Amino acid sequence: MLAQLGLFVLGLIALIAGAEALVRGASRMALSWGISPLVIGLTVVAFGTSAPEVAVSVGAALDGTPDLAIGNVVGSNIANVLLILGISALIVPLAVSEQIIRQEVPILIGVSALLVGLSADGGLSRLEAGLLLSLAIVYTVFLIVQARRGSAKAQEAALHELPEAAGWDSSRLAQVLLVLGGLGLLVLGADWLVGAATHFARAFGVSDLVIGLTIVAVGTSMPEIATSILAAIRGERDIAVGNVVGSNLFNILGCLGAAGLVSSTGLPVSEAARDFDLWVMLAVAFACLPVFITGREIARWEGAVFLGYYVAYTAFLVLSAQHHAAAPMLSSAMLSFVIPLTVLTLVVSLWRHRRSVA
Repeated sequence: MLAQLGLFVLGLIALIAGAEALVRGASRMALSWGISPLVIGLTVVAFGTSAPEVAVSVGAALDGTPDLAIGNVVGSNIANVLLILGISALIVPLAVSEQIIRQEVPILIGVSALLVGLSADGGLSRLEAGLLLSLAIVYTVFLIVQARRGSAKAQEAALHELPEAAGWDSSRLAQVLLVLGGLGLLVLGADWLVGAATHFARAFGVSDLVIGLTIVAVGTSMPEIATSILAAIRGERDIAVGNVVGSNLFNILGCLGAAGLVSSTGLPVSEAARDFDLWVMLAVAFACLPVFITGREIARWEGAVFLGYYVAYTAFLVLSAQHHAAAPMLSSAMLSFVIPLTVLTLVVSLWRHRRSVA
């Protein structure tokens, strides 16, 4: 137990150091290479910080524990929005790029709905997993082409948004090394954290699905958490928001696509995940759109709402794992009352915002 606690602490230290290196290298790379910070956040940072999810999901599929693979991705996507954006917005209101509003969030909603639909028959076949992985490649190529077309404008914007690069990190080699070194520390730190936390959870008899949805999901999201929070503190808000949205897209398309392909029988999706967790993930993706559009920022109160929902969702998972009598009541309240009421509130807020603008 003492050794596991030591790994947990070392993991936190590695995460902090890795996030600092990654954010610094990515922001300098955006300035030096003429690519917008948002595109860097959606691609290099997002895919890099999703490396732990890929490793866990593929490893779980190979080990014959598909609940852990599904729970890891679904739980990470829920945590990325509710937990990470919630905490980041509480620190500083997050400005949201127009591209995120009109392009990335609708794509995220579509991809989340696609996963719910593909899972409705009880699992993801290898063919369906191949479709997801193909869409990840298409999306990445699309972003690269889009970034190249807008590189001149991005360079001009970056020059105004970022301080002038000076010193050792002004060279492109140093920037690449910062990004790679930061990603390495983030993956290592997340692996130590997940290993220690999973050891504790299994000692108390917690199921693979719940471990995947909570401890492993938050643990593999630690790179996103550290990167987005540090990016928000340093004023790199496009990287903070782009990291979360890009990671969620890659988790569904890349992680589950790869995990389903390496499994000889595809990935079965449990009834519990189909009946509740996948729908929460889809509702969270839908909730992003009105929140982002209203004022084009995530306000502190909206961050507090996100964080409160994540606490409620985690409480349900813990109660459900213990077969507590209050778990079904909390589940029904979230699905039939809390989530619809939140969506209605956000729609009304959006309608009022449009009226005030008009």
